[in-house]
Amino acid sequence: MKGDKPTIGFGTTGGVKLGDKITPPKALERALRDVTKFEGAIKQCVTVPLYQYEFDAYASLAYNIGPTAFCNSTLVKKLNAEQYAEACAEISRWNRQGGRVLQGLVTRRAAERAQCEGPA
Repeated sequence: MKGDKPTIGFGTTGGVKLGDKITPPKALERALRDVTKFEGAIKQCVTVPLYQYEFDAYASLAYNIGPTAFCNSTLVKKLNAEQYAEACAEISRWNRQGGRVLQGLVTRRAAERAQCEGPA
């Protein structure tokens, strides 16, 4: 499918070529390095305080869509305007790849949004 990127480990795409393989320990090491990068992006572009569960939901989203897309998103604009509920709702909009809605992304975004909205 056009637009697909090869992944290894826990969904890492950076520098990955089709057919690349990784061991479980190296995959974990790479995932931790990647998460640190995406957490850094959140800390750079989000200017309001977050609960840990919100931060974790946004880190998951940023990991999947990339730090540039995350920081330039309407979600971050709403979040920085202290529109917390509206920002969480924006997570659901990131459910497409190559212009097509993918059920896997719908499911992932529903989980991230629920986490963002916090304990009931």
